[in-house]
Amino acid sequence: MSGMERLHRMFAGAGGALGHPPPDSPTLDSSEQVYISSLALLKMLKHGRAGVPMEVMGLMLGEFVDEYTVRVVDVFAMPQSGTGVSVEAVDHVFQTNMLDMLKQTGRPEMVVGWYHSHPGFGCWLSGVDINTQQVLTLLLFIVYCSSNIVDLLFIIVLTALIWYKCIVVFRVVIISIIMQSFEALNQRAVAVVVDPIQSVKGKVVIDAFRLINPQTMMLGQEPRQTTSNLGHLNKPSIQALIHGLNRHYYSIAINYRKNELEEKMLLNLHKKKWTDGLTLQRFDAHSKTNEQTVQCNFSNLPNAIIGYASAVLLPKYGCSYDQNLEESTY
Repeated sequence: MSGMERLHRMFAGAGGALGHPPPDSPTLDSSEQVYISSLALLKMLKHGRAGVPMEVMGLMLGEFVDEYTVRVVDVFAMPQSGTGVSVEAVDHVFQTNMLDMLKQTGRPEMVVGWYHSHPGFGCWLSGVDINTQQVLTLLLFIVYCSSNIVDLLFIIVLTALIWYKCIVVFRVVIISIIMQSFEALNQRAVAVVVDPIQSVKGKVVIDAFRLINPQTMMLGQEPRQTTSNLGHLNKPSIQALIHGLNRHYYSIAINYRKNELEEKMLLNLHKKKWTDGLTLQRFDAHSKTNEQTVQCNFSNLPNAIIGYASAVLLPKYGCSYDQNLEESTY
């Protein structure tokens, strides 16, 4: 969608802000899906589980395939952790160094979003998470402009003016202009939330979100309408609705795509390995098992001797076993 089309749509819905119902206008297609690979999902769950009860975060690598598909192929953890309320912002230096090292190992994918964990309290975005999503959006805008030295110099000079020469009101205006400029280039950064506590075998509690442009709400436009039956959106929880779902951000359908090699890898996770025979059990558990085995064998020993004698020894010497004689003897 071009910038002129966005501008036309924005002014077309301005009637809603003036007390009149906004006119009908074409809405964005809601059939977009986020395809998460098995490797990325396992790494997110493992990272989130290791950080319990703290929140952890990381960045997702992938590509924007088309207008309806965001593909996540891998993730890497960030050296941040937080309380049960918030998580720290993105470490830009660590992210840049990590991306450079990943390119050397054959991972040329770009950052398509970030993920963090909510251990035990569901999938939604807090106010701090929304700010982190905006910071990530601004960071991707700077990375985009770094390909052009003129745009990069403009960003550096503009940032210096914001923080050293401008008044507070002008700072807010300039920052909003920068954010809107990036949204005109790429609005598709994704924020994924995973709950490692509520996730059980066969069901992963995970959701993907994207921010809603505040100008859309001010102009009285619908932030997002269902225009396709492709994909499946989970029913939102009360907690997510309280924290701004469908007001400040909306949910995106998540799908999982596996190839044959990934299916074989996942099926082999619970198989026994040859190293299992080399592991030593605890002494107290092993001794208790041995004691139970010996007692069971001794309790069955008289019956085993009698059965062997009646089946092998007595017929060999032409004798027969008398059950009544054995009972009278005891």
